[in-house]
Amino acid sequence: MRIFKEEQRFTQTWLIIIIVISLIVPLAIILKEIDKLSTSEIIISIGTIILASGLIFLFKLTTIIDEKGIHYKLFPFHLKFKTVVWNDIENAYIRTYDAISEYGGWGVRGGALWYKAKGKAINISGNIGIQLKLKDGKKLLIGTNKKEQAQDVLSTYKTQHHG
Repeated sequence: MRIFKEEQRFTQTWLIIIIVISLIVPLAIILKEIDKLSTSEIIISIGTIILASGLIFLFKLTTIIDEKGIHYKLFPFHLKFKTVVWNDIENAYIRTYDAISEYGGWGVRGGALWYKAKGKAINISGNIGIQLKLKDGKKLLIGTNKKEQAQDVLSTYKTQHHG
């Protein structure tokens, strides 16, 4: 039995730079008004700004491929794993995608009102994904940074379940 497991977080350098830059304005405003604020107001304001900007680092995409199917969880959106069983999958393969033009960005994207033809994407980084085409016509793309390992395990189970 082969198992693929991957965990991803938002750790891209460009994202960290944007967050740091976005902290400058509110912190500058607080420093400008520091003589008008109480110590507790300063602490609460700075704490709230830092906490709010740091929330994105709690996000974690976990993907598991095993004999039952493909399991994924994007915390905090999914508290439990979602499972797509092999019998529901028409095709599964690795592909390159463009997160912004195909799905409108990263996170849990598409599938509702816009980007409907592409289906849903659950991704955190990069441009490689596990593309699932389900027997009910739906599509799901799960981002991965472990292209070769995912491909190897997918090949094993596709052979077993699709002959």
